[in-house]
Amino acid sequence: MKLSYWDIKSWLSHIDFCIVGSGIVGLSCALQLKLRYPKSKILVLEKGILPQGASTKNAGFACFGSLSELLNDLKSHSEDEVIKLVTQRVEGLTILRKTLGDTAIRYQQFGGYELFAKTSPELYETCLSKKEEINILLKPVFKDNVFSVKSNIFKFQNIQEHNIFNPFEGQIDTGCMMEALLHKVQVMGVKILNSIEVKAFSEDQNAVHIETNLCTLSASKLLIATNGFTSQLIQEKVKPARAQVLITTQIPNLNIKGSFHLDEGYYYFRNIDNRILLGGGRNLDFKGEETFNFGETELIQSQLEHLLKTVILPTRPFEIEQRWSGIMGLGSQKRPIVKPLGNRVYCGVRLGGMGVAIGGLIGADLANLIT
Repeated sequence: MKLSYWDIKSWLSHIDFCIVGSGIVGLSCALQLKLRYPKSKILVLEKGILPQGASTKNAGFACFGSLSELLNDLKSHSEDEVIKLVTQRVEGLTILRKTLGDTAIRYQQFGGYELFAKTSPELYETCLSKKEEINILLKPVFKDNVFSVKSNIFKFQNIQEHNIFNPFEGQIDTGCMMEALLHKVQVMGVKILNSIEVKAFSEDQNAVHIETNLCTLSASKLLIATNGFTSQLIQEKVKPARAQVLITTQIPNLNIKGSFHLDEGYYYFRNIDNRILLGGGRNLDFKGEETFNFGETELIQSQLEHLLKTVILPTRPFEIEQRWSGIMGLGSQKRPIVKPLGNRVYCGVRLGGMGVAIGGLIGADLANLIT
């Protein structure tokens, strides 16, 4: 398809900031840049018809890590690093809620619960024994104890008698959140082009030249917010990680409310619109799920259904209405990568599966690299 004079003049010329990726990070970055430089021309390029990676594919957890996840993080991160990670997640969620408003994103703070399978008594005992230690570690962040022990009030089966409760966890409606964020930046004059894939770019003294599947364009600055797809465009240590999800049809009189974690966070579920949304299982096939391809596998989907039948809804009939997947960006460390790649190119990537929590913060940090 050939572009017209009007296409080029109105959309693709005199671009101050070009952002690759219209997920939480990319749009949050565009928002901050527009607030700082209101007369600037900002163009966001998105290769999907909707944000392609995980921003519209996630489970909508407003969380910062279960107790077992934090204990696992302490095996490869210092205490100071873990505190910083948690602080970033708390600050990021605060930014998201203040930017869009709790009503727009349908924020609800039902709390979070970590369940422990009867087949994993060691993990259960470890978490119980370390609970107070982690509460002390996190007290400067929350000014209160985070984790406490609660009974199995939702009558889940095949789990330990008690679970770990966190009152600070909430949930959002992911679709409403992204719809509100898209609307906010577009009202401010940010232009978004979908189905445009960036193939390569080069930088000179005057501009960044960006090659796409449609055309080549130039911008004063290029900001990359591609998370799980980062290594397709730049040489940063970000591995794609597919997360598979399913959701049930509506279940009458569903009394389950909250965000639930199981098996060190590799499984997670929540209530939404009188349904159960359940995801995870990447630990069943780490290598196979290290992929850029969307899709579902029998191995993981059958395990998700097994959890519904044996743990979550053992006495209730249910049907699966939808299945989907999203692509996260992970690395050996959970610290996001936010840095310049040149004089005119910058990146904010590797969100470590915590995009909802830290996406707004990383977008702001990415914008702050512009001087």
